[in-house]
Amino acid sequence: MTLRRIGRALLTVLTLLLALVWAFPVYWMVNSSMLSNVTLQSTTPTFLPFGGSFDNFAAVFSDPGFLQALGVSLAVTLGTVAASLFIAFLGALAISRFRFRGRKSFILALLLIQMLPAEGLFIAQYKMMSGIGMLNSVLGLTILYTAAVVPFTVWMLRGFVAGVPVDLEEAGMVDGLTRTQAFLRITFPLLAPGLVASGVFAFLQAWNEFTIALVIMTDEQSRTLPLWLRGFVQASASRETDWGQVMAASTVVAVPVIIFFLLVQSRMSSGLVGGAVKG
Repeated sequence: MTLRRIGRALLTVLTLLLALVWAFPVYWMVNSSMLSNVTLQSTTPTFLPFGGSFDNFAAVFSDPGFLQALGVSLAVTLGTVAASLFIAFLGALAISRFRFRGRKSFILALLLIQMLPAEGLFIAQYKMMSGIGMLNSVLGLTILYTAAVVPFTVWMLRGFVAGVPVDLEEAGMVDGLTRTQAFLRITFPLLAPGLVASGVFAFLQAWNEFTIALVIMTDEQSRTLPLWLRGFVQASASRETDWGQVMAASTVVAVPVIIFFLLVQSRMSSGLVGGAVKG
């Protein structure tokens, strides 16, 4: 066995160990979700859910606020993904394909906006939503999430748009296509991986966001899943925290993210590196 093969074998082993370390918290969450609270509080850890049950999941699904919170989170997240991709795509297309006055200042502004702490905007956001009557509103929260996601999404998509040579569109126009037809038939399909990668970022930001929703969604009927999970933990803590139910609730909250990743993983893997290479 050559030194190169030994090096590859060691690298493979190291990679597997790192993957196991990374995946262990997720496994522990799922494993704990099927164990009773008495078992979890034992001094001897239980690494396999032998003798476990789905009672904790039954308690989660029977909670009256779960389905309502799930509907709010899905509506806000899907709305944020759609709006942010549409706006960011147009913005990335403008700053990558056209030269106009203030272009560099606009790009610089995108970076500066990312430096603003989210906490510094809470008062202004609350007053703005209150002034237009959008507190406890799915539309209002979607607008705030979109505003938070769009700057980075524009910057991310800009790399993908710039990575598609303009010559491709010009060649299509030489063959008789209009500028719009050349863009839709040639350029847009090549940007699909970038749109998927940007959509994943927007999805994760909107699905997991907690602080803005905590400020804006003050009504118990308008809670998103992260807010519902906090209330679910506090309700259990009235006597003692039932960690089995908490882990089951956390697992349920994570399931839509896992499903979304499974649906877009093939596009996402190519999209993560596609914007790094300019043709």
